[in-house]
Amino acid sequence: MAASASVSLLLASTLTVLLFAGMQMYKTQLASTEWMTVLGGFLGSNLFILILTAVSNFESIAFGRGFQARLFPEVIMCMVLAMFASGLVHRVCVTTCAIFSSVALYYINKISAAKYAPPVTATPQQPSKKRK
Repeated sequence: MAASASVSLLLASTLTVLLFAGMQMYKTQLASTEWMTVLGGFLGSNLFILILTAVSNFESIAFGRGFQARLFPEVIMCMVLAMFASGLVHRVCVTTCAIFSSVALYYINKISAAKYAPPVTATPQQPSKKRK
């Protein structure tokens, strides 16, 4: 069962704050080894998804159901915020956050296109008459 836009906005906003706080609480552990910095970037990517969900749901509530998040400014702004939060943990987390977020954005776009894109129907063409 899908949640409404307002419930989804509330959940995404709450999880965003909790994830950001958790990243800040454990920043020394996340910056301790190479694999933990990769984990920090992955958490930053999850932060990006949650911020994008919250922003998109807010716009859906404010501007109507048909409003969609665009690459500029919404997606870029959410990516910069997530990379900034990852940068507060470690510099390498910024790079891995960008990579993981780009992959996640590709798959989110693919799922969205499959679900919300109008079906494409082929129109039959009439055979052209040849001139003699």
